[in-house]
Amino acid sequence: MPVIAPMPAARPVPAQSPREGADDTMAAGTTVDHLTETYRAHYRSLLGLAALLLDDTASCEDVVQEAFIRVHSARKRVRDPEKTLAYLRQTVVNLSRSALRRRILGLKLLTKPMPDMASAEEGAYDQLERDALIKAMRGLQRRQREVLVLRYFADMTEAQVADTLGISLGSVKAYGSRGIAALRTAMGAPA
Repeated sequence: MPVIAPMPAARPVPAQSPREGADDTMAAGTTVDHLTETYRAHYRSLLGLAALLLDDTASCEDVVQEAFIRVHSARKRVRDPEKTLAYLRQTVVNLSRSALRRRILGLKLLTKPMPDMASAEEGAYDQLERDALIKAMRGLQRRQREVLVLRYFADMTEAQVADTLGISLGSVKAYGSRGIAALRTAMGAPA
């Protein structure tokens, strides 16, 4: 962003003749005509400046156009119209830096590998298998279901399952073995 002087605080303006007010308005900032003239005279040089900072023509043109738009919007705050070109150059440099920062951020985000996504077909098969497993689990005896859930879904050891359910280690093994056999039968898996 160019360094542009802030608008002065509002002060009471003494009464002036219409001629004096017109001269002050011209001196208060860059006119549209002056900016248009600057555009015609210096567009190519500003494009060359952007080309030194950026690598593609489209981005350079965008940066230079944006610079002219920003200076045009702030033209009333440019105290010295002779410094318009300096403001434009600084704006081109700042916008080029911003464009490069956005590119670098984009490249950082792109270099992260995308997670392996299952196809819709695989997702549908997975859902069918989960539904079949849940249905088969509901058909088990309560203790078998509890042991299998704690052992395989909560990832507990047999000793932890025995502690949690308040049963012996041998009972955990027996309920687990019978539960898996019942699941295989219910889901039609080979033994």
